[in-house]
Amino acid sequence: MKKVVIGLSGGVDSSVAAYLLKEQGYDVIGLFMKNWHDDSVTISEECPWLEDSNDALIVAEKLGIPFQTVDLSAEYKERIVDYMFREYEMGRTPNPDVLCNREIKFDVFLKIALQLGADYVATGHYCRKGIITGQDGTETYQLLSGKDTNKDQSYFLCQLSQEQLAKTLFPIGELTKPEVRKIAADMNLITADKKDSQGLCFIGKVRLPEFLQQQLKPKTGKIVEVPSGVEQYQRPVPEFKNKASELEFFAQKPHYSISDGKVVGEHQGAHYFTKGQRKGLNVGGTKEPLFVIDTDVEENVIYTGQGKSHPGLYRRTLFVQESEIHWVRPDLRLQPDESMEVKARIRYRQKLQNATVYKVEGGLYVDFEEKQSAITEGQFVAWYQDDELIGSGVIS
Repeated sequence: MKKVVIGLSGGVDSSVAAYLLKEQGYDVIGLFMKNWHDDSVTISEECPWLEDSNDALIVAEKLGIPFQTVDLSAEYKERIVDYMFREYEMGRTPNPDVLCNREIKFDVFLKIALQLGADYVATGHYCRKGIITGQDGTETYQLLSGKDTNKDQSYFLCQLSQEQLAKTLFPIGELTKPEVRKIAADMNLITADKKDSQGLCFIGKVRLPEFLQQQLKPKTGKIVEVPSGVEQYQRPVPEFKNKASELEFFAQKPHYSISDGKVVGEHQGAHYFTKGQRKGLNVGGTKEPLFVIDTDVEENVIYTGQGKSHPGLYRRTLFVQESEIHWVRPDLRLQPDESMEVKARIRYRQKLQNATVYKVEGGLYVDFEEKQSAITEGQFVAWYQDDELIGSGVIS
């Protein structure tokens, strides 16, 4: 009998995943990961880890599977929290959920599972795994989007490798969320009606400013409103000598100075803000709401523009540096000067967009058919062929 260690989070998805594995005849062990000790910055009613671990224990008892808690808070602090602080300090916006999957669930946790003699780890993610068998018998693993397009979580797993996918099962990938809830209700699981957790992977909902203030001290700076007609947006399009120079031109971000607009308010630290953000600016009196179009952490200035359609929010092309490119399917990796038509997204829940990826010396461009709003440094772009996620990278 094959042994599977499942990450039981205390939510309905992982509970049903554990039940399905047991039904399929696996020897299942439930493991709850404790990743956080500092309750001073969590909004405790939202997702306290204690309640979650109790729910996970009750589910394990109901299903008749062994259960234990593992404390990964030291690894989580080092690999996720410290990384987040460094990124915010540089004016970038990290994605802790993608990192948590790469660094914690499918690395530290996977190694613990293998030490327990497991053949696989399993999670309650809404995605699927495909296997392509070559003529020589070698297996290539596919990361496929979940059947429930409304809940598809393949984006969060965009940094997984072939080695990690080989050892992973996604039991609920073929189901929709209502079907998962129905199974939980039919089985009388305590998590059947439990709200989906929001917020940081395994920490729960965090007050981000307070969280960041642990390391990044508040520092008063100016909020500048940039009108939509400044000359940065009127750049004449030159004649390009090759495709790479065209992509480089369209990937360029506007650079602002205070003289490009007017000072409309103050903030407590540019590193607390991200592109496309609307909340927290506390500036009134504008015809349309203000959105962050850029942050300058060196000068501690936030640049804003009025309305969702402000040209400062939009770009057609983004760049991923060589060291940040990741192919889930290494056999599809592009060589310099090669390109591929794909569907891509720059954030979870975004509808897939038509795009072309171009490999150049030193990195890779993702060129979208339509301009994208709030392309944000530090976030991940993921690219797909049909419903298969084949690669990803950190936006630079």
